[in-house]
Amino acid sequence: MVLLLAQLVCAGEVFDARCVGVSDGDTLTVLRGKRQVKIRLEGIDCPELHQSFGTRARQFTSSLVFGKKVTVDAKYRDRIGRTVSRVRVNGKDASLALVEAGLAWHYRRYSSDPLLARAEAHARREKKGLWSVPNPVPPWEWRQPKRRQPAEPLTAIGARISRFLSRRD
Repeated sequence: MVLLLAQLVCAGEVFDARCVGVSDGDTLTVLRGKRQVKIRLEGIDCPELHQSFGTRARQFTSSLVFGKKVTVDAKYRDRIGRTVSRVRVNGKDASLALVEAGLAWHYRRYSSDPLLARAEAHARREKKGLWSVPNPVPPWEWRQPKRRQPAEPLTAIGARISRFLSRRD
């Protein structure tokens, strides 16, 4: 249903709405009239909730936009139907605020915004947020299945099952 509603927003459209939900640091839901629209903040990528600083990024976004009137500048729809947008609240750009706080990467793969690039460079120099730890893993790398290791190698799990079954005899 959200996918269908998201399709009602056109690229280049600017509208006011009320933020009614924050899924993670860079994804929120706004109420436009009586319709909910899923928004992905443009130009950035926040840590996933299970990564370091993921919860902090969601809390930051929540404190910035939740329950408030926001202005949505729709850019395009992503492959899962979210409206990729720049969002402003009280004149403040949410994407830029997250990068300045060190709670998001400038997502260079999809954005060439010089403001975001400078904000990330500054946050890195100042060791803000996720830049306070050595070698933070970008979420686009963390999401790659080949990069994740199972909690326990399958051979170890198999050995534990074999021991369990042998004890039952």
